[in-house]
Parts: sequence; C-alpha cells; structure tokens
Amino acid sequence: MKILCVGRNYAEHAKELKNDIPDKPLIFMKPASAMLKDDKDFYLPEFSKDVHYEVELVVKISKNGKHIAKRFAKDYYQEISVGIDVTARDLQAELKSKGHPWEIAKAFDSSAILGKFLNKNSYDLANLSFSLKKNTEVVQQGNTKDMLFEIDDIIAYVSQFFRLQMGDLIYTGTPAGVGKMNIGDNFEGFIKEKKLFHTEIK
Repeated sequence: MKILCVGRNYAEHAKELKNDIPDKPLIFMKPASAMLKDDKDFYLPEFSKDVHYEVELVVKISKNGKHIAKRFAKDYYQEISVGIDVTARDLQAELKSKGHPWEIAKAFDSSAILGKFLNKNSYDLANLSFSLKKNTEVVQQGNTKDMLFEIDDIIAYVSQFFRLQMGDLIYTGTPAGVGKMNIGDNFEGFIKEKKLFHTEIK
C-alpha cells in the first residue's frame, strides 16, 4: 500500500504559502508507516517546531491499474474519506530553500491521519464539501469544485507513473487555512456534516 499526495491543488492554498499554481498535478508520496487511523492520538515529532495540519479529501483505490484513461478513472475507486496531510513546515521550508527533496517533512511516521470511509455513490464528487475543526472551531473548509485537478484527472495522471493497486490512498490536496498543531489540540474531520475522524495532539 502506498499513499499518493497532491500538492497545491487549491489555488487559495498555493497563494497563502506564496507558491506558484502548477499546470500539472504536483505529486509526492508517503509510506504505509505514515498512516494514522482509528482516531489514535498524534504525537508531535521532536525534529520540528512548526507542524501544520492540512485537511484533504482522500480516495481509496479499489482495483489495480496503470495508464488509466480519465473516462475510466471513476471505476478505480468506490470509497472516500478525509484526512490530514501533516507537514513539518519549518523543515520543509529549509529543504526547499536548498533545492532538496522534502519527503522527511511530509512522509514521517503518522503524518497521514485518516478517517473512516464512505461509499462515493452517496455524494456528488464534483461539488462535495469537507472541513476540519480545531478545538470545535472550523479552521478549514474545502469543496471539490475548487480543485485545480479533479479526482479523475489525478488518477489518470499518476497512473502514468505508478501502478495503482487495491488499497492505495490518494490525498487530493488541501484548501486554504492551514495552521500549526499544538499539544492539547483536538481535530475533527468532516465530509459535509458527517464526522469521520478525531485526533488529539500529544
């Protein structure tokens, strides 16, 4: 199982971090050891002083495929959720300034918080709202209609480079509103009004 992630897939998020808006999906990966599910606590890593939350819609791949045409992409996933792409922002900034890869700022243990899955057929994936609450206050709100690259585009694109396998996850990008995690914070992730995960920061 692998975790594929899309960076800068919402224009307002790219702007808030003063990043260029990409003309193709910006892809990075996390290992299976990054997954944190079942409402487990998240422990801040000792190597960062500025760990950020980034809520994202998550897609679970349901069958194997490579070089998938966009028109067939919908057949390769049946379930959706929300999760947090946890980012060591200070470490990422340092690595980017040197032109170095920044996996260690994105792909460390437990850096892919994941909620429970829902059947996609119950939702309009072209206009689907999701959100993140921090200590009961909404801090991020997103809608798939604002994606630069929609889900089927992402699947068609990444399958050119990586064979997609059953159980793979795709984190589809975060909307604006990212911020710092602190010890004692509580986060809850939602698709529409349905809560799919809770995690406490330790």
